[in-house]
Amino acid sequence: MKNLSKQVMMGAMMMLFSTLGFAQVKSDYDKEADFTAYETYSFQGWQKDSDKQLNEFDKKRILDALKAEFDSRGLSLVESGADAEVALYLVLDQKTSTTAYTDFMGGMGYGPRWGWGMGVGGMGMASATTTYNEDDYTEGTLVVDMYDESGKKLIWQGVLTSVVQEKPEKREKTIPKKIKKLMKEYPVDPMK
Repeated sequence: MKNLSKQVMMGAMMMLFSTLGFAQVKSDYDKEADFTAYETYSFQGWQKDSDKQLNEFDKKRILDALKAEFDSRGLSLVESGADAEVALYLVLDQKTSTTAYTDFMGGMGYGPRWGWGMGVGGMGMASATTTYNEDDYTEGTLVVDMYDESGKKLIWQGVLTSVVQEKPEKREKTIPKKIKKLMKEYPVDPMK
């Protein structure tokens, strides 16, 4: 019984950590826009100074990953006169996850038992202890808005929500992967 409880706890912990590493992606776009007509883009910058929450390395990682994804779709980054403009917005939230683990100890008594220690022929005793754990983490939401330069109209929006990795060496690997996942929602596929 104790081994089963440990296995259940390990399974719950693995589910928690696998969801914490998960990146949720949402997007929407103008169905009337011809995305193949866009050949150039420029960065409008970070809206409402939301980049102040990032260090210079992570800002560069995000911008480089976006540039690589747009490049793979045939768009070129230019300083001015672009067909489209890309604006970025970032929100970081401190969150807490709570997990519970119950350890059931039972089996004292005499005679056959059913259920929680009571049954035909005798009584038994059982106890349960529940342990709660709280883990603090940071959840980041990156919003990428693309505007048509001629009409200043929003044509695509991608939203990426994920847990921020604490270790910089992990962010170096996860940021490009998560941006790639976000850009899968862009209406134009990468060129082969």
